[in-house]
Formats: sequence, structure tokens, C-alpha cells
Amino acid sequence: MPFETEQENFWAGEFGNEYIVRNKMSALVASNAAFLSKALSRTSGIRSCIEFGANIGLNLVAMNTIFPGIELAAIEINEAAVKRLRDFVPAENVFHGSILDFPLPPRFWDLVLIKGVLIHINPDCLPNVYEKLVSSCKKYLLVGEYYNPTPVSIPYRGHENKLFKRDFAGEIMESHPEMKLLDYGFIYRRDPNFPQDDMTWFLMEKS
Repeated sequence: MPFETEQENFWAGEFGNEYIVRNKMSALVASNAAFLSKALSRTSGIRSCIEFGANIGLNLVAMNTIFPGIELAAIEINEAAVKRLRDFVPAENVFHGSILDFPLPPRFWDLVLIKGVLIHINPDCLPNVYEKLVSSCKKYLLVGEYYNPTPVSIPYRGHENKLFKRDFAGEIMESHPEMKLLDYGFIYRRDPNFPQDDMTWFLMEKS
């Protein structure tokens, strides 16, 4: 199924399948749980969560560890990843398709999560994605991405125009003033216990 942008086709296809193979390590679940526990330490009452660009759901597995019994939902473009997601996320809560095609939902989730995904979206499409993130959010929005104060494109595993760094959270708060910064931080690839890619995270609360 062809998509509108080259970035969508990139992740829906073979490169997205290879990404699954690289990222199905149990150690990542532990690192994700450590990250999410810290990033969400100032929240309360999280009973539902939707992840935009969930891949095989390692963040959602970690969420279920932190919040047992939480209602999970996911959006994922890659078919192979969706099959894995449906092993533990109810099929009706998994949207198989592009974030750009995700309809504005008739409901809200206590937490909306996006991590390492905005950096791979065509910059022209970001306002659309920001609108979907905020519209889906009942209380909290957690954004974890590569940060840069000004927009920049950098090569990604030998590919051009597949990774973009900018102030995603700042742009969200500027375009949606109901979103207020609650907390932020940085995780480091050299962390001795729970390493991940260098990433800056921002927790916003909806007023």
C-alpha cells in the first residue's frame, strides 16, 4: 500500500521490518520502564494510554509493568509490527496505518505517548500530527525525541530525509496553548544501567 510521503513508505516497508529485528531485546523493555517511571513520576490517574508509532509495543509492555491493567492502544504503520502488537493489545485498539491517516478519535486517553517517531515524519506533516496528538489527549502528552533548537535534517543509517531534529514540544505548546510543560529531561546512551539513544523528553499536561 503506497503512502503519501517517502517517510511513510520507508517505515511501512523493508526498513521497518529490519527495525523490528533490531529492537526486540528484553533489555529494551527494562530501559523503557526505567525511562517511563521517571518521565511520568509527576502524573496521577493514568488508566489508559495510546502510543503513536508503537512498533512492536516495547513501550506499551513497559507501561503495563508500571501501571498493571492499563488500557492500551496503538497506531503503527508496519504490518509485521502490527501482528506483534495484537498479541497483547486488543485488536480493536490497534490502528494499522499511518499516523497521518489516523482519524480524530471520538474518545481521549489519559496519556498520549510518542517516542522516536516525530523525528521520522515529513516536517510538512507535523502540524497535522500535533493536532492528532493533542486531540487524543485527555490529560498528559509525553514526547521523547532528538532535540534541536532549530529544525535540521541529518543522515539516518545511510538514508537522506529520514531523520529530522527540532523543538517538537515547543512547537506543540506554541500551536496548542492548552498544553503546558509539566516536566522534562534527558536520557543518555552511556547510562550504565538503562541506556537508550540520546533523547530529550517533555511531559505536557492539558489544561
